[in-house]
Amino acid sequence: MLVTRLAPLALVTLALAGCGGGSSETATTAATTAAPPASSGCARVAQPAPKAGGGQSAPAAALDPAKTYTLTFTTSCGSFAVTLDPRLAPQTTASLVALAKAGFFDGTVFHRIVPGFVIQGGDPTQTGSGGPGYQTVDAPAPDARYVKGVVAMAKTADEPAGTAGSQFFVVTGEDIGLPPDYAIVGTVTAGLDVVTAIGELGDPATELPLQPVVIEKVTAGES
Repeated sequence: MLVTRLAPLALVTLALAGCGGGSSETATTAATTAAPPASSGCARVAQPAPKAGGGQSAPAAALDPAKTYTLTFTTSCGSFAVTLDPRLAPQTTASLVALAKAGFFDGTVFHRIVPGFVIQGGDPTQTGSGGPGYQTVDAPAPDARYVKGVVAMAKTADEPAGTAGSQFFVVTGEDIGLPPDYAIVGTVTAGLDVVTAIGELGDPATELPLQPVVIEKVTAGES
């Protein structure tokens, strides 16, 4: 599934691929031949083998509103942390925590990198159409804004607002002007420089990574 994005000269529909059980829109994950920026600071790693999608069950309960939940992404470019906001997306934040605890994201990649726009991951199949086998729906507020560091969920253009599976995106542009269609789950609260470095490793023409960027592990924390 994909998200609508700002094209160089106009606003077009950005489908951020990868909600629940698949999509007719797929994204190829083969690296391009262009050289990545020399100053990216990212380790050169091999592309991991794709994993099967599906097979997961949605959690039965929302997260405890009295607690703070974080997801820490350990990647081949370094680590960054996301503080979740269950008030904005109670079903989807509970889903992400459950998937992280199950190791669903470990050994996956950022399969779509659009410089100045978003980095997108969460698809174990690396096709842009994989997911956990279920969907959640948390419609965002009408005034939702997708600014740098915001983490939201991908969906196809024909799915209801706030539909989500496992594919997420992190905004790398200052304000990318998306409509309020994508469930907002939290904000990067540590390691935004790592997100920025990953965001430089995409080919603007193909939206494919210039080198593999691996999510080695996602750790769920609560306090």
